[in-house]
Amino acid sequence: MKKFIRQLSLAFTFIVLAGALTACKGGASQSGTAAKANGAARTLSEIKSSGKVIIGVFSDKKPFGYVDSNGQYQGYDIYFGNRIAKDLGVKPQYVSVEAASRVEYAQTGKADIILANFTVTKERAEKVDFAEPYMKVALGVVSPTKAPITDVSQLKGKTLIVAKGTTAETYFTSNAPDVKLVKFDQYTEAYNALLDGRGDAFSTDNTEVLAWAKEHQGFTVGIKTLGNADTIAPAVQKGNKELLDWINNEINSLAKENFFHKDFAETLAPVYGNDVSADSLVVEGGKVS
Repeated sequence: MKKFIRQLSLAFTFIVLAGALTACKGGASQSGTAAKANGAARTLSEIKSSGKVIIGVFSDKKPFGYVDSNGQYQGYDIYFGNRIAKDLGVKPQYVSVEAASRVEYAQTGKADIILANFTVTKERAEKVDFAEPYMKVALGVVSPTKAPITDVSQLKGKTLIVAKGTTAETYFTSNAPDVKLVKFDQYTEAYNALLDGRGDAFSTDNTEVLAWAKEHQGFTVGIKTLGNADTIAPAVQKGNKELLDWINNEINSLAKENFFHKDFAETLAPVYGNDVSADSLVVEGGKVS
């Protein structure tokens, strides 16, 4: 009996040790493709050795970042992300973010790079490091064609839909306190609210509402340009100079082949048609014209 108990104890010990060894191996294999436990940014060598670069993107902001009917990420930002991964010699691993979570994903290392239509602002630049811009943008307002909003003054006492953590939320909170804001985490929720009549209008980047209105009859962009002309840029964790420098060099190098105009032609032109010119949106080599 004692011999049997001793054998059982040894067998149990072996199983525990084997399990611990397997867990260690599994953790090692995953460490290169997931955020570090302490939230520190991954180095370029760590990204390359892992075989994947983790990129935070939108999954519901067509035509910039969205998931298609086949479950694949598509859009202007994805086109750029695919090129970044190719030139790094790795595969892209896309993770879905919301407007309000973009900063947090960069700060905590959940993503190496944020390519989620991220407008550069002074407040955000205090929390993340922005690379050179690859797009320019302003705010726009889309509303039902039967009750178009063509001026901010028309929104007084009315309900405006915005996405949390966006420049639209900041702009209207500061400049139009008489406008009632209804806020949503996801763009899909915001657009559904507009379709359902839970708001009089919706404001976000003009590049997006122009595209959305073309695909949804009965809606028009009555305000095509609002607020300051801003830029869209990749973002990384604060202080991750090595990766930031690499991205800036990449953006400068891609200008030689007019890369972002090609990106526009592939992902945005089919949506905009002749309504939006590439030069009105695209930024090459980080230089805003």
